[in-house]
Amino acid sequence: MKYKVEILPPALKTLKTIDTRYCIKIMERIDLLQTDPRHHGSIKLSGVENSYRTRVGVYRIVYKIYDEKLYVAVVNIDHRKDIYR
Repeated sequence: MKYKVEILPPALKTLKTIDTRYCIKIMERIDLLQTDPRHHGSIKLSGVENSYRTRVGVYRIVYKIYDEKLYVAVVNIDHRKDIYR
């Protein structure tokens, strides 16, 4: 099964400000979400339904999985010190 992945505008805006070397790695990880959104290294966020995070260096990708629609929404991408504010 292949999931449709969408990067929401706030995450896209942040992605444009990230250094190129990290940006490439982040995009590779987002591509991985199409085939396996609950890959090794993804962690379920407590207190928020269907929300997960994954780590790429010092950056975190927060996303929601909707299994019934085969859809993944990338909600936020940010540095680890700022992601949960």
